[in-house]
Amino acid sequence: MSKSLKRVRAALEAAGIETEIRETAGSRTAQEAADAVGCTLDQILKSIIFRGQESGEAILFMTAGGNRVDAEKAARLAGEPLGRADAALVRAQTGFAIGGVAPLGHLTPPRAFFDPRLLDFDTVWTAAGTPTHVFAADPHPIQKISGAQVADFTT
Repeated sequence: MSKSLKRVRAALEAAGIETEIRETAGSRTAQEAADAVGCTLDQILKSIIFRGQESGEAILFMTAGGNRVDAEKAARLAGEPLGRADAALVRAQTGFAIGGVAPLGHLTPPRAFFDPRLLDFDTVWTAAGTPTHVFAADPHPIQKISGAQVADFTT
């Protein structure tokens, strides 16, 4: 088991979230992920990382699968211009590879924002630390544990 997957499992256990981590074939899109686990597109919690152009830090935006992050809204929330986070920044600050960023279990927890659309569901599916592992959970404790601010940042 990878270190990333172990960190996510430990974070889930520490938070009292009982769930099964499922291995998949991996997916390149939220729709592929939804099809793989049998849920609706918006039940996929996507973890999108941007780089704060002033701070140099990773900033996490957790959004419903069918939504897109609006760059202007996101920058206003972050309080700084945002740019693309490269794989090295994502790995160094979160401990995860792009495509496997979980909403919890980060090496250095980033500032985080949470799409209110996700709170419309009893269960969402999200990456579990690798591009091929996912778990399902109630989005409310995920938002609380991650310390994410619920905010409108989508188009």
